[in-house]
Amino acid sequence: MARLNVLVFTVFISVTSTQFLPPVSDNSYTEDCRTDMYPPKGPTFKGTVSWYTIDLDLPPHKRWTSVITDKKKDLDGMIEVIRDLAKAFVPSGRLIELVDITLPLIVNTLPDPFKDEIKGIALDSGIPLGEITLFNIFYEVFTVCTSVVAEDAKGNLLHGRNLDFGLFMGWDMKNKSWIISEKLKPLVVNLDFRKNNKTVFKSTNFAGYVGMLTGIKPHLFSLTMNERFSLDGGYIGIMEWILGQRDGMWMSFLTRSVLENATSYENARSLLAQTKLLAPAYFILGGNKSGQGCIITRSRTLSLDLLELNMKLGRWYVLETNYDHWEDPFVLDDRRTPAMTCMNKTTQNNISIKTLYDVLSTKPVLNKLTTYTTLMQVSEGTLESYIRDCPNPCMPW
Repeated sequence: MARLNVLVFTVFISVTSTQFLPPVSDNSYTEDCRTDMYPPKGPTFKGTVSWYTIDLDLPPHKRWTSVITDKKKDLDGMIEVIRDLAKAFVPSGRLIELVDITLPLIVNTLPDPFKDEIKGIALDSGIPLGEITLFNIFYEVFTVCTSVVAEDAKGNLLHGRNLDFGLFMGWDMKNKSWIISEKLKPLVVNLDFRKNNKTVFKSTNFAGYVGMLTGIKPHLFSLTMNERFSLDGGYIGIMEWILGQRDGMWMSFLTRSVLENATSYENARSLLAQTKLLAPAYFILGGNKSGQGCIITRSRTLSLDLLELNMKLGRWYVLETNYDHWEDPFVLDDRRTPAMTCMNKTTQNNISIKTLYDVLSTKPVLNKLTTYTTLMQVSEGTLESYIRDCPNPCMPW
């Protein structure tokens, strides 16, 4: 277990080395609020997202076969980049060797059905189990995003998010982009999780990743998760898990469990607020009735704050990036202010899927880390996603 402790710590410290930091100029990269971006078009739109069915009636190790069959080449290409990053720090290849030998030990400690799904993905892809495990662990600590739940003038709830991933994980100087972010874009898939031939929930995900970061339970609630930075962070939770303290829940496993099993907005809110976690997080939850929208700010053990929609106070939307809403965001990463400026400029009377996409298309809300944008409407049971690009000049994060 001591070797696992050192291994995971080494991997995480390695990929966050300042050697891979891009230059940040004095230009704020902030632009006026975008309009008429929807339907998606132009240089910020990189493509639509394909749909796949995940049959929950199948044995866990067989559920992802069709997805991995189609995405095997892209998944292997992304894993190869991770290998290259590791070799840049440990040229002997010893780091990847440790991943391949020791990380599979973590898989057997994971709850059902996740451990068997991960094993099935490794088998279907031909990629070593340790490297597939590492791919699934990364999201506990390297996600920076923007999520918003808004209520329109008729009481309908809209939920949008930009999923930003790949911070500090290899900067391509030639193309001015994050290497991992670009490799993840071909892996973005929409998933329809079905049981007894009926939809249980829908999600936007990365092929090969079994947790959930973005999803909707049609006609009941929508859910996204954003990373929350804290000294008592995901690294500590993962280390505790490795050392045998396993009373906490992996964030993305919790969100998937909630999407699959929660029976209402209130039930989902309670589970997200009360379950002990491996890492701090923001859960952004939208419901199916007026006023049902909130940001749950979590430490690993406690619910620290609940910010809810409140029409009487004029709070017709809640918006979260990666900083506590009662604190100022980090000066070099203020996506919150531009996003809120655009939401306020849009107004409740004009908010819609179309105008929400405009907000999420405005720099720096849209940035070099943005892999996809998802738009959800609970009352309609709809989820739509688009691969994104941020043409230069564009904020690195």
